[in-house]
Amino acid sequence: MPEKSIGMGHQDKDERQAFESELQRILQASQSAGLILRVIGSLAFQMHCSQYGYLQEAMGRAYTDIDFAAYRKQAQEIKEMMAGLGYTENQEVFIVSEGDRSIFASSQSGLHVDVFYEKLDFCHLIRWEDRLEVDSPTIPLAEMLLEKMQIVKINEKDVIDTIMLLLEHPLGDDDDERINIDRIAKLCSSDWGLWRTVTMNLDKVKQLAQGYDQLNDEHKSLISSQVETALSRIESEPKSMAWRLRSRVGERIKWYKEVDEID
Repeated sequence: MPEKSIGMGHQDKDERQAFESELQRILQASQSAGLILRVIGSLAFQMHCSQYGYLQEAMGRAYTDIDFAAYRKQAQEIKEMMAGLGYTENQEVFIVSEGDRSIFASSQSGLHVDVFYEKLDFCHLIRWEDRLEVDSPTIPLAEMLLEKMQIVKINEKDVIDTIMLLLEHPLGDDDDERINIDRIAKLCSSDWGLWRTVTMNLDKVKQLAQGYDQLNDEHKSLISSQVETALSRIESEPKSMAWRLRSRVGERIKWYKEVDEID
């Protein structure tokens, strides 16, 4: 199994409810203010997996903070909204990240809120441009899958969230409650590093899913089928010249960034 410590551990229903209730309070405030704020991280998977969301709690996957995607053009309005909700911003984070990220903390609830502007830039770059309008209140399912599959040193929490997503939603060529595998395939076809990490992690999810007692044989078979279909679609997408040139180097040169990951 991958690393268990981050985002894993017992969490009682009251604590989980506190996260979920606060998320709804923030979302309601953002909607009232006309702001585009989309949920990412563990709570996004919980919200988008009504049938299999129970697996988070059953497998010991804990909430640790509340994460959002947003556009930088609304950063100041988001800061003002969060202040109105009783949150204090760590302004150093916004400055050091050059406006790519805000972190807010509530002294009353003890909860932390992360907002990622324009992109998720960890092991690989995942841009939000024109995608946050596609789904609500979370980022689109394709970006949810990429959020997890771009992590080179994948953790058990990432595996669990991905299992839920693959069980809940079919693959497709659009974003209508489907994982837009066409979009994922196109992104991977122009970036060998992203392709390497995504395909490597999909295969890991397929293998690791077989070891969970919380999943029955039908679940495990569906996950295997979903992964195999996704890998086949990614492989069939014509690759760019840049991809082909980088593939000649392969893993002899590091293809990802070493970074701390999000929840």
